[in-house]
Amino acid sequence: MSVAAYCVFCYRKIGTSGPATKKHLPWNDMSKYSSLWITYKARKEIHKAVRRILETEAKIFRRPFNEQFSTFDGEDHECALWLLLKRSQSEDKAIRLQAVQDLASNSHWHDYQYVTVAQTCDQRTAIGLARSKDVDLRFFLPPPPLPKIKTDYSIEDELRLLLVSLPQTGLDPCVQYFTSLALSESSHTLAAQMGGLWCFGGNGLPYCETLSKIPSETVELFCLQALVQHSKIPSHCEKIEAKGGLQLLQRIYQLRKDSAKIQRNIIRIIGNMALDERLHSSIVRAGWVSVLAEVMKSPHIIQSSHASRALANLDRDVVKEKYPDGVYVLHPQYRSSQPIRADILFVHGLLGAAFKTWRQQDIDRRLDRKASEGEEDYSQCWPKTWLASDCPSLRIISVEYDTHLSDWKAKCPVEAHRKSIAFRSSELLDKLKAAGIGDRPLVWVSHSMGGLLVKKMLVDASKNPEMDKIVNNTRGIIFYSVPHHGSQLAEYSINARYLLFPSVEVKELSKDSPALKELNDDFLSFAKDKKFSVLSFAETLPTHIGSMLKLHVVPVESADIGIGDLIPVDVNHLNICKPKKKDAFLYQRTLKFIQDVLAQEL
Repeated sequence: MSVAAYCVFCYRKIGTSGPATKKHLPWNDMSKYSSLWITYKARKEIHKAVRRILETEAKIFRRPFNEQFSTFDGEDHECALWLLLKRSQSEDKAIRLQAVQDLASNSHWHDYQYVTVAQTCDQRTAIGLARSKDVDLRFFLPPPPLPKIKTDYSIEDELRLLLVSLPQTGLDPCVQYFTSLALSESSHTLAAQMGGLWCFGGNGLPYCETLSKIPSETVELFCLQALVQHSKIPSHCEKIEAKGGLQLLQRIYQLRKDSAKIQRNIIRIIGNMALDERLHSSIVRAGWVSVLAEVMKSPHIIQSSHASRALANLDRDVVKEKYPDGVYVLHPQYRSSQPIRADILFVHGLLGAAFKTWRQQDIDRRLDRKASEGEEDYSQCWPKTWLASDCPSLRIISVEYDTHLSDWKAKCPVEAHRKSIAFRSSELLDKLKAAGIGDRPLVWVSHSMGGLLVKKMLVDASKNPEMDKIVNNTRGIIFYSVPHHGSQLAEYSINARYLLFPSVEVKELSKDSPALKELNDDFLSFAKDKKFSVLSFAETLPTHIGSMLKLHVVPVESADIGIGDLIPVDVNHLNICKPKKKDAFLYQRTLKFIQDVLAQEL
């Protein structure tokens, strides 16, 4: 090895060998910068010396000098990195935000420089990088090594111990229900209690009597569902952290990379815990920033949106709003210099969800031979893909709440009033207020029962001085097959075995219900005064409900609210909010309405 080559080798080793061997540098240790700056100066001098040696060697052996080893590489480029790190901690917010953006957008850093940033940046910078679009994952330290689990305990045991350590009295009925399921000691007892069928989370899993034990993954899912409920209670989040829950969840996450459902529940818990700023340091130290940054790049919208919510709740430098459980930002999910001009809020209906309700209409391969050719363009959630592209200055939010057709299929046996539109209105309004809904001009988009919920929220907000800005900033409402005057679904449910024990939601949809008439009258009384723009779509085709029913869930006359435009469309109840493609009438008419009512803002 030549002297010059050896010097280059030593030069590189200074930047990589020392810090890389450390297990984990604390994020908040500011004293490290003095020594690191000295290291930088030493490296700079070594760089100059090595450069002189290489130049001399090139002259002696009459060969060209390698210009890759330039002044820029050793001085300007090095200096830029350290200046950006220093600026990322500036007291001036604009300076530090720009520094994080410059760090993330520069794709010419060397491997050792990514390591340098990962080991020296503070918590706020790491979170900012994680929320930067197309960020290089080398900026993040991997999760720290986890302590070995006790030989006598399995992951299931650890989860049960964590649940047992949490408060068990004075809880919400749903929290008690999920916790009791998870803590059931005997798999046979559990199977007997559930009548040979696991209905946890509304997803029945057939129980095989020949099995001597419930699969461990299912038990873990039981426990995680219970932890999700506990994580909605701030005081319980503190106890989860104090009992090592963040590290345990990290272990399960790494072990269950083959289970999207388990990983999604874990990230949901982290997102809930991130609502408490006092837990942010613990979340970062447990290695969750690197995990969330990676999941943000997932092609699966549900996974990436859960990670986006968690990171948004961690990013107090840019995001002033907080996103409670069930409130998801579909756009923008990354930091952006584009100012947000208005909000679009999507509210699903009966049996719907924050993402699946708003997907593109499913491709029928039997009818469309070219289906496979268009699969790459298929949208899992058109508000996130199409609408965000057409209206980038909008903040697009989708909410999620549990609904079901019959009480025997319920996820949680709670009091009837908790499933009512009135209760859900109050619960969602509090969440939306925390998310900053009402601070900007607002357009509501709703499907089915979600439209009744939107009307109820606006009526309730109009009577509450603390919520009236939600009403005052509402510019328009879109109703997709909303049963303003009731639905036939409730009438059929009495005789249909599939709808045995109809749920509160279904009962509230009874045709010509006095409660629905009162809600519609209350809404219209002030909607006309506020001059809300309203667009309604109505289904004209029947919908298959299970294998027993085929009916018009919401007849055209029930979808007519009495104000605004009413447009009948030749689709069924499920597809009324699922455009076939981006240039389809359903989407284009929706887009035009949004652009028209927000013309001043956009």
